[in-house]
Amino acid sequence: MKVYLVQHGQSVSEEVDPARPLSEKGQKDMEKVARFLKSVNLKISVILQSGKTRATQTAEILNPKVTSSEGIMKKQGLAPNDPIDPWVEELNKSPDDVMIVGHLPFLSRLASRLLGREEELISFQPGGIVCLEKMEHLQWRIRWMVVPELFS
Repeated sequence: MKVYLVQHGQSVSEEVDPARPLSEKGQKDMEKVARFLKSVNLKISVILQSGKTRATQTAEILNPKVTSSEGIMKKQGLAPNDPIDPWVEELNKSPDDVMIVGHLPFLSRLASRLLGREEELISFQPGGIVCLEKMEHLQWRIRWMVVPELFS
C-alpha cells in the first residue's frame, strides 16, 4: 500500500483573497507535477482533500492525470492543525493506494508519525508529493519525493 502526500500548490495570501486559491505559479507548478504523474501511470483508489479552496484546486488539477477509481473526495480531518492519530490508524489498516491533498503542518506530522518519528523528517514544499510505502509489520518507508522545481 502506498500513500501519496501532496502539499497543495502555492496559494495567494489571505490579504489578496481570504479563500486563498492557488496563485498562477501554484497552478502552473501543479500542472507540471500532474504531467509527471501521468508519465508514471499512477493508479490510486481515491484523492482525498480537505475542502479548502487551494486543496480542491490542486486535487482537480491532479485528478485527470492519475487513474483513480473513486475520483476526488472531500474528507474531514485534513485541515492544517487536525489530529493525525485517526489517519495513522486508517492508513495502517487500508490496503488501498490513496492520495491525500492537504496542508502543513498536518502532512509533515502525518509523514513523520508513519515513519516512526515525532520530529519533522520531510521538508514539504508547495506542490510537492511524498510517496510513502507500507511494508510488513506496519513499517513505512519513503519511496520517492518530487517538487515542482524538478520539472521544466
